Amino acid sequence: MPLTPSALPALATLLARLDANASLADRHIWLIDLLQWVRGDSRSAPAAVARLQQFMDAVQAQPAAHSRLQAWWRTLLQTIDVTPLLADFGFAPRTAFISELTERIRVKLLPGTPETTDAAELFSLLMPSRFDAQWLTLLDEVQIGGLTDLLTERPDTDEWGWQHSLLDALTYCTAQIRATGFSPELRLRMSEEEKRARPFHALPADVEDLRRIFFDPQRHADELQEAVARYRERMEACRRAINSIYAHLDQHGISMGMVFRLRQLRARFLRVRELLDCLLSPKPALAAVKQLARMALVAEDRKSIRALIAANSTLLAAKMAERSAETGERYITRNRADYRDMLGKALGGGAITAITTALKFAVIGLGLSAFWSGMGASLVYAGSFVVIQLLHFTLATKQPAMTAPVMAAKLKELDTSDAIVAFVDEVTHLVRSQSASVLGNVLMVVPLVVLINWLVMLVRGQPMISHAEAQHVLLNLSLLGPTLLWAAFTGGLLFVASLLAGWAENWFVLNRLESAMRYNPRITAALGNTRADRWASFVRDNISGLASSIALGFMLGMIPPITDFLGLQLDVRHVTLSAGQLAAAGASLGLDVWRLPAFWWCMAAIPLIGLLNLGVSFYCAFRLAAQAHSVSNVDRKRIRSAIWLRLRQRPSSFFTSV
Repeated sequence: MPLTPSALPALATLLARLDANASLADRHIWLIDLLQWVRGDSRSAPAAVARLQQFMDAVQAQPAAHSRLQAWWRTLLQTIDVTPLLADFGFAPRTAFISELTERIRVKLLPGTPETTDAAELFSLLMPSRFDAQWLTLLDEVQIGGLTDLLTERPDTDEWGWQHSLLDALTYCTAQIRATGFSPELRLRMSEEEKRARPFHALPADVEDLRRIFFDPQRHADELQEAVARYRERMEACRRAINSIYAHLDQHGISMGMVFRLRQLRARFLRVRELLDCLLSPKPALAAVKQLARMALVAEDRKSIRALIAANSTLLAAKMAERSAETGERYITRNRADYRDMLGKALGGGAITAITTALKFAVIGLGLSAFWSGMGASLVYAGSFVVIQLLHFTLATKQPAMTAPVMAAKLKELDTSDAIVAFVDEVTHLVRSQSASVLGNVLMVVPLVVLINWLVMLVRGQPMISHAEAQHVLLNLSLLGPTLLWAAFTGGLLFVASLLAGWAENWFVLNRLESAMRYNPRITAALGNTRADRWASFVRDNISGLASSIALGFMLGMIPPITDFLGLQLDVRHVTLSAGQLAAAGASLGLDVWRLPAFWWCMAAIPLIGLLNLGVSFYCAFRLAAQAHSVSNVDRKRIRSAIWLRLRQRPSSFFTSV
């Protein structure tokens, strides 16, 4: 592709500026400008390759420029050590998630300088985008050979020191893998079989044998192959030992820092494989360019804060989803007996919520400031949700975030049409379970609130709430207002509560608190062995539900006053609590309430509030669990089609128990 007239002077200017005796910064700026000229507008990789070829042709046509380029290249190799780039580029300087996050923020906010001898820092300036990987990959062997002839006086020798740099990088990566493999956080979680094999112990000897044999001029090909095979086998044994950690995460728990270490270690294994392939390649120049192309991709990925968080939270989300799935199985009914049992538990949850509604209005009646009124409501909500859990009752809106991971986990098994049918059957069971829970909650909370209001009338001679408060309730719950928006927002809070529940259980397991409660000498001295054992089992079985209940209670109670203070004015709409509040307002206003349009607008809002509470919570949890289980978009589309087909053919199956 011919250069445009405006581009030709730029190339001539670049060649005129080429000076091996220039300052460090000027030499590197020249290379940055050259690569920018090669990239052009970064729209076409073939065009960039063509511009590189024209640069090579221009240098070849000018012997003086050719000599200056070779001198410049020798100076660059003497100044910059490529080993840290090969070994450590793309890895965190410390194996800690927060440190890497801070480093990426620093890189984004602070500009880099070309006045550096750090090859990794210079490479980030030279290859700032994925486009560099694209055009580097397109370079063929002839072009790479021509570029090598331009840069070096003796292209048939390892004038670059490339092989020494590769082996130095292998040695560094090997040391990092060995040190991480010896860290207590990972070693204690390996399987006993892998620990007994001691794969990390002999790594230094293997890599040194490889170095000695590789640079031995008297070596035999078989001897080198044996050393390489031995080194590869040792690395594979180390990788198996690391993989055994994943099987014990349920038992030992997991943290963001551990996930980060594991991902860094897996990337180290891949880097070792790449470096070894480069070292053994019969075409070192071609292997070098391909490795630089891979580094360009690493450079782009290393800038992304979002990619860092997403990559390191996936496994954590998967394990939290699995913990939620263990709880969620209890909330899916599959036969008539289970359905009746779920309905009974929902009626119990509705009864407790009726008392919650009365207590919430009592807190409001105290006339406290907005903050303390919200704190009082939070304590009431959290306390009632805990009681519902301890009595093994059901609050409908807490179920979707727990059941969604169950459904997402089943998506991994969709290999046949029968599996899809079975999954749709599971969806119908889930919908029936949710319907039973909402129905039971609402059917119990409404009459009990009316009964409580009647008892209050007998004792105090006035309803539970005043007419003004009742009118305020009707205004707040009306379908004509932002009720549905707040209902969807509450669904998001229900999802967040489930995340906190998974985090709390994981934290409990990670810090081995069950064992501490059961065996710690101070605890056993205070409680006794039997009671300590009983309390440890109780907390282990209920930590997730307790965390979810308390978190949800405080979010429902504290978010409205806090956001009002900040000027955001967010509110919550929970279907069971809203039904109880509407019942209290109706009981306060008496039979005349049936003639008020505002009351009917609120009645119309209740089922929609329930639908949004359940739908948003389930959707968020399902998306997270599906991502954690790597469920493909194809499988999701197949499921959606099957569910719509079932709705058209047998809509009653979603609501009628079998």
